[in-house]
Amino acid sequence: MPVRIPDNLPAAGVLESENIFVMSESRAAMQDIRPMKVLILNLMPNKIETETQLLRLLGNTPLQVDIDLLRIHDKESKHTPTDHLNTFYRDFEDVRHRNYDGLIITGAPLGQLDFEEVTYWDHIREIIDWSQEHVTSVLFLCWAAHAGFYHLYQLERKILAEKCSGVYQHRRIRAHVPLLRGFDDEFYAPHSRYAQMDVDELRAHPELTVLAESDQAGAYLVISKDNRNLFVMGHPEYRKSTLKDEYQRDLAAGLAPKIPQNYFRNDDPEAEAIARWYSHGSLLVSNWLNYYVYQLTPYDLSDLSAITPWEQSS
Repeated sequence: MPVRIPDNLPAAGVLESENIFVMSESRAAMQDIRPMKVLILNLMPNKIETETQLLRLLGNTPLQVDIDLLRIHDKESKHTPTDHLNTFYRDFEDVRHRNYDGLIITGAPLGQLDFEEVTYWDHIREIIDWSQEHVTSVLFLCWAAHAGFYHLYQLERKILAEKCSGVYQHRRIRAHVPLLRGFDDEFYAPHSRYAQMDVDELRAHPELTVLAESDQAGAYLVISKDNRNLFVMGHPEYRKSTLKDEYQRDLAAGLAPKIPQNYFRNDDPEAEAIARWYSHGSLLVSNWLNYYVYQLTPYDLSDLSAITPWEQSS
């Protein structure tokens, strides 16, 4: 089934060229179906690139999904045209009275800044608090995952001496969890961040369960015991060129970045980049949308009290 997106959204042409099924709002209005309603809080500078990456994953599921795009403020962006933001993005005041089946909060280029120093931190906290009452399941990505741990569970991240950048091998910690159905025992996922959570603190927290981790990159998948909050410490939405683009951007800025690990063939930045995570990223989002959104959300979104999460097994 398709992702329903606004008419004329730039991502539509890219996704259609890749044979990913998307449907315009005007066409979807002719169908009699209860689609999943997913809100995306896009904190990345290049909004169009990030929304295309996420829609690519959401469009690979058997469910019809209605998308609303949310911005954190209405200030002018250096990387996204103002017309695009004004046309396709909503402000929080436009949606705070609504309920959603799912919410995705993206990463943000704020890895070395204390949360309390982020200019829109109060808005982030407000949206996270709102989501706990108005959304069936929240998917936190990378920086947003660290922000969620800090705000919801008072867990501090550790700033790394150098950027964690590359494609790392991970292993499942839990065997019989719906989110991990179809996963191999070991799988790859990309990371790009300046901070890391203490995996022992995450394991010890009574409200959290670590589902997957890496010897090199630490905890990767963590879920709340009520299945309502999923924290992903990497970037399963990244495309083949994304880490290369970031590496070249950092070089141009004079930051002397290390070559992303296990990414370029033979670790040669002049060689081809190898994408090893597409199947994992697709399965992760499909399982989240199916088992933690569709299977749990009530038909009537006006009453989220009907949600009855299953017990997690080991």
